[in-house]
Amino acid sequence: MTTTVADSVQTAVACPACDRTAPTRKLFQKSDIWIEECAACQRRFAHPSDALQHVAEVYGDDYFHGGGAGYSNYLSESRLLEAHGRRYGKLLKRFSSPGRLLDVGAAAGFILKGLRAEGWDGVGVEPNAAMARHAREQLGIKVTAAPFEQFESAEPFDVISVIQVMAHFIEPRVAVEHLFDLLKPGGIVVVETWNVRSWSARMFGAGWHEYSPPSVLQWWSPQTLGELFSKCGFAEVATGRPQKWIEMGHAKSLIRHKAAEGSWVAKMISAGLAIVPDRLQVPYPSEDLFWAVYRKTSSGGR
Repeated sequence: MTTTVADSVQTAVACPACDRTAPTRKLFQKSDIWIEECAACQRRFAHPSDALQHVAEVYGDDYFHGGGAGYSNYLSESRLLEAHGRRYGKLLKRFSSPGRLLDVGAAAGFILKGLRAEGWDGVGVEPNAAMARHAREQLGIKVTAAPFEQFESAEPFDVISVIQVMAHFIEPRVAVEHLFDLLKPGGIVVVETWNVRSWSARMFGAGWHEYSPPSVLQWWSPQTLGELFSKCGFAEVATGRPQKWIEMGHAKSLIRHKAAEGSWVAKMISAGLAIVPDRLQVPYPSEDLFWAVYRKTSSGGR
């Protein structure tokens, strides 16, 4: 068992989202890392043990092939991810005519391929060099191998997609300010991330599958994410729940990871799923996911 619950521990730290020093309550520990809650914005977050090496160590090749809190075989989900990109490509047309798009955390380029299939002129940025190379060499899609915060572009973008990335930023406010700088006036950002205030997150508490640092460091709700984007010069346009499909091999890997942490629920589910084929594609019950679209305002907000 690796979950440790705190007794209302209060400290004063700078929240990585609202950027204010406020009392922060340590809630519980996962993998020797404290999950904390900011008293100012009620958002939950964790600090990596080594911020300088965090991206290289956590999002290396094992993240995409080693199972655990990452993927058992990221490349095997190419069709599912491409279809996911196409759904977002269609959604974005409700708010913008197809134009120049940047996909943040593009990985091997599968979601970006789907976005491009819907008419978006898309490029990507991805910190894992092997994944970025796969996108370039196998899909013919330009994906720059670099952390997002170091990515620069001579020409601004009409749209930036941030699909399943907001949970991984060490300094989310810095990241959102960089999104603002990379967008044209009136440009939009689409975000998909996990909802820490969802029914399942509240029901499972510390056993919720997304409490998995160090790969996940930030836990959002539609309210806290909207407040961050508002502070950085964006106006909320729309929110909703995405459709999402996963392979059973990925699902079983995540459940085994939770079972190893001592979750009795995960142990029971893992045993029951042992006979299910890994390549079976199933819908994910997206009650604990949300998407949001934000538009850059002309005046900024910083």
